Amino acid sequence: MFDTIAPRYDFVNRLMTFRLDVRWRRLTQEALRLKPDSVVLDLACGTGDFCVELEDMGHKPIGVDLSYGMLAAARTASPLVHGDLLDLPVATGSVDAAVCGFALRNLVDLDVFFAELARVVEPGGRIALLDVSEPDNAVVRFGHGVYFNRVVPIIGGLLSDRTAYGYLPRSVSYLPEPEVMTAKLTAAGFDEVARRQLTGGISQLITATRPG
Repeated sequence: MFDTIAPRYDFVNRLMTFRLDVRWRRLTQEALRLKPDSVVLDLACGTGDFCVELEDMGHKPIGVDLSYGMLAAARTASPLVHGDLLDLPVATGSVDAAVCGFALRNLVDLDVFFAELARVVEPGGRIALLDVSEPDNAVVRFGHGVYFNRVVPIIGGLLSDRTAYGYLPRSVSYLPEPEVMTAKLTAAGFDEVARRQLTGGISQLITATRPG
C-alpha cells in the first residue's frame, strides 16, 4: 500500500508548466510498443492523464488508485478501480501492459509491487515505470540538487502546500539505486529490463518485458 504520510501531489503538473510531463508520458507510451486496442493498466492513475492519452491512441486503459479523492476527480471516461498496488484487483495475465507514473517512491515494498506486475501482465506484455531521478552526471546532479532541494519547495509552497513540496525532494531518497530496481524487476520475472534518463536526468523511465 502507499505510505500514508506521502502527499499525493504531482510536482510535474504544477511546477513544470511547460508540459514536460506530456512529453514524458508520450515517451513512456512509445516504449511500451503497444498493439492496437491494447488493455493497459494505469497504476496510481491519479486524475487519469495517462488514461486520456491512451484512449486517444486507441487503447483500452484501466486506472487503479488507492485514493478515492483522485478517482473522483479523474477526467477520463475509462474504467477506474479503487485498489492497492501491492494487491491488484486484476486477474492474472489479463492485461497487455502497465504504466506507473511518479508513484514508485511512495510504495512501501517494491518487491511485492513488481511481483504483482509480473502476475497481471500477460506473457510478452510490457511495463513502463516513470519516476523522478537524480542525474547520473555529477555536474548536472549538483545543479539539480540545488534546484530540487531548495527552489522546488519554495515555488511549490507559493503554488500549493509548502509541507508537501518540502517532502518531495526527500521522497527521491526512498527510491533504491537504479541497479537495485532493475535487479528487482529481473528477480520478479521480467527480462529486457532497461533504464533511460529523461531531460538531463531529472526523471527516469524503466521498461521491461514479461517473457513469452
